[in-house]
Amino acid sequence: MSSSLFHTLNISRQDILSRLTDLDVTSNNLANLNTAGFKASRSNFQEMLNQQINAGTQLSSTQMLDTQGTLRDSTNPFDWAIQGEGFFSVTLPDGTKGYTRDGQFSLDADRKLVTASGYPLVWTGTIPEGATNLSISAEGIVTGQDAQGASLNIGTVQLARFANPSGLTSRGDNVWLASEASGPVQTGAPGSANFGTVSPYRVEQSSIELTQEMTHLLTLQRSFSMSMRAFQQTDTMISQAINLRKA
Repeated sequence: MSSSLFHTLNISRQDILSRLTDLDVTSNNLANLNTAGFKASRSNFQEMLNQQINAGTQLSSTQMLDTQGTLRDSTNPFDWAIQGEGFFSVTLPDGTKGYTRDGQFSLDADRKLVTASGYPLVWTGTIPEGATNLSISAEGIVTGQDAQGASLNIGTVQLARFANPSGLTSRGDNVWLASEASGPVQTGAPGSANFGTVSPYRVEQSSIELTQEMTHLLTLQRSFSMSMRAFQQTDTMISQAINLRKA
C-alpha cells in the first residue's frame, strides 16, 4: 500500500488538531468581548517539513495583539484607563509582578487598590479614610481632598512597558507576564518618553473586533470541516485497500 495515503491521513490529523487549538483562541477572544482592557490574541502557524516533504501545519505560538481599546466614560473614581503604551503593574499571590491594562480598581478590606481578581496595584500611596474627590492626573499623580476640603497628594502610579509587548505570556485573569520574547520590563511615569498617559473616570474596553472574530470563526469551521472530510475519506480508502489485500 502506498505510504502517501498514511501521509495524507497524518496531514489531515495535524490540521484538525491545529484548528481545534485555534478555535480555543478565537473562543477566548469572543468570551472576553466585554472584559475591560482585554487584548485579542491570534494563532501563528508554521509549516512542518519532514525530509523536505510537507507534513502539514502546527500552531507555533499564540500572540497578544497590543492594540488600543476604545475608552468609555465612568463614574467610578478608581476607573483609570491607559491611553497609549504601557501596563499597570500588579502583585501576584506568589509575590511576582504581573501586568494588565484593566484599570477598573476597587478598595479591599485593607484599603489596597486591587483588580477584579484581587491583585494589588503596585503604586506609592494608600487611599486614606474619608478622602473625597479622588482622581488621577495624566502623569499618574493621585490626588483628593480630606474631610476639611484640603488638597491631598496621595501617591503616584508608574506604568510598565516592554520592547515587544506581543511577546508577553498570558497568565489568565487578564494578566500578562514578562518573557524572553517580550524583553525586560521598563517602568516610567505616565506621559514620559514612550509611555502612555492615564485618564481618570474612564475604562479601556476590549480590543476585540466582533466582526473580525466572527468571520474568522466561520472560516475556521469550514477549514475544520474540510480537514475532517479529508481525514474520513483517506481513512476509508486505507480500509478499502487493506480489505482488497486480504481478499
